[in-house]
Amino acid sequence: MSSSSPFYIKSSPMAVRVNGIVGRLARLGLGFAGSAELSVPGRKSGRMQRIPVNPHTCEGEQYLVSARGHSQWVRNMRVAGGGELRAGRKARVFTAVELPDEEKLPILRTYLEKWGWEVKQYFAGVTAASSDEEILAIAPDHPVFRITVTS
Repeated sequence: MSSSSPFYIKSSPMAVRVNGIVGRLARLGLGFAGSAELSVPGRKSGRMQRIPVNPHTCEGEQYLVSARGHSQWVRNMRVAGGGELRAGRKARVFTAVELPDEEKLPILRTYLEKWGWEVKQYFAGVTAASSDEEILAIAPDHPVFRITVTS
């Protein structure tokens, strides 16, 4: 990873279409394995940007993990400081705090236990069974936000 260019795996045109479908399904309450639709205001346009995400719970706290790296929703979240998660009629407004790399280990490990089957191609061969050192080595590539539901 270059310090001038943070890790990010851009979605293919097919992935963009699939994400659109998955997001619409989550909005209708048909999310798969707990997925939801994230809405966060664009940092430049202010318009709500929507993307399906896999909210993750670890040790009683809720998190959003960016499997693809420093994506647009991550950059928007850093500016906005929160957003909304929607699954069917249930919308949860939340604030978000980005974790430093040294705090990500338990979240990334349990995230990979639950979602590894879906996101493994973005983690450079690191799995839930990898050593602490291996997981910490990829931590800078995967932003993690602790979210607190406000309504």
